[in-house]
Amino acid sequence: MTQKTYTAAEAARALGISLDTLRRWDRNGRIVTTRDARNQRLVDAAEIARLRGAGASEGLSARNRLHGTVTEVTVEGLMAQVEIQVTEPARVVALVTRAAVEELGLKPGMPGTAVVKATSVMIER
Repeated sequence: MTQKTYTAAEAARALGISLDTLRRWDRNGRIVTTRDARNQRLVDAAEIARLRGAGASEGLSARNRLHGTVTEVTVEGLMAQVEIQVTEPARVVALVTRAAVEELGLKPGMPGTAVVKATSVMIER
């Protein structure tokens, strides 16, 4: 039978992050948790799948994904600059076409993933 909820420690291991990072993400609203009767954090399996990008772009050959939140979108002419805040203090800045920003509907505050392949950075939603 598939596990439906995970303790904070189990969720952190599944996401490849520290327990402190998971707690920080919870405080910042990056991950949705609930509390059990003992007031311990629980994380739904679907939330872990969302953060791991399960099912997203399964046909894409790129393996390096940096999940985060879009913090800034600057559009000028045919090009757009998209900034994604990944794990602190890192950030990724990508130059993409205006059409791509419009197609993805990118706005500051929404989740986004930087996909790194060779020297190019692509944005997926």
